[in-house]
Amino acid sequence: MKVSEAIKSRMTVRQFLDKPVPEKTIREIIETAKRAPSGGNLQPWTVHVLVGQPLQALIEDIDQKVKNGQTEDPEYNVYPPELVDPYKTRRRVVGQQLYDLIGVPRSDTPGKLRQLARNYRFFDAPVGMFFALHRQMEIGQYADVGMFMENIMLLAREYGLDTCPQEAWARWPVTLKKHLSLADHEMLFCGMALGYKDEAAVINELVSEREEFDKFVTLHGFEE
Repeated sequence: MKVSEAIKSRMTVRQFLDKPVPEKTIREIIETAKRAPSGGNLQPWTVHVLVGQPLQALIEDIDQKVKNGQTEDPEYNVYPPELVDPYKTRRRVVGQQLYDLIGVPRSDTPGKLRQLARNYRFFDAPVGMFFALHRQMEIGQYADVGMFMENIMLLAREYGLDTCPQEAWARWPVTLKKHLSLADHEMLFCGMALGYKDEAAVINELVSEREEFDKFVTLHGFEE
């Protein structure tokens, strides 16, 4: 698969098949993805991969806490508290497109919360991945981890797999510290679901919009 094909076919999948991913495949993806760039070659990421019983134990733990109305202080704000336009509108539009697609009315707050909670089941993916970094790291290293994650998502396409990056997991730092045995100096940055896309699931028909080239790119020094 060409890199351009992997980029164009990558999407956020929100329903996976009950089909295991071979350990060999996971190892190969991560082994190749580690060639991602990082300032000063810090390679600031650490990765935790959960399948089988450890994955199910985490899912059940979060399920129970959600049912009990429990919450935890998030590691960081996934979105700025006062999001301005055009970003606020983009977020609102894609969210409404998703709920319209699965038949959840705008007024159905419980329905929206149930869909949000699906994050914590990895949308039924057989593999849950977590990315952490040292608390000493700053914004530059967050970008490094993002590039590493992008490598994983694109390589997944080469293997016929799909992914769902999930910053929503930043809302459960205490629980994840326990399940992943994170040290005090380790900060949970993001989760990711990995598996085979359920092609029959309506929710996977969502294709989010992208801005037109001339609205976000300024070319300097090019001839007319």
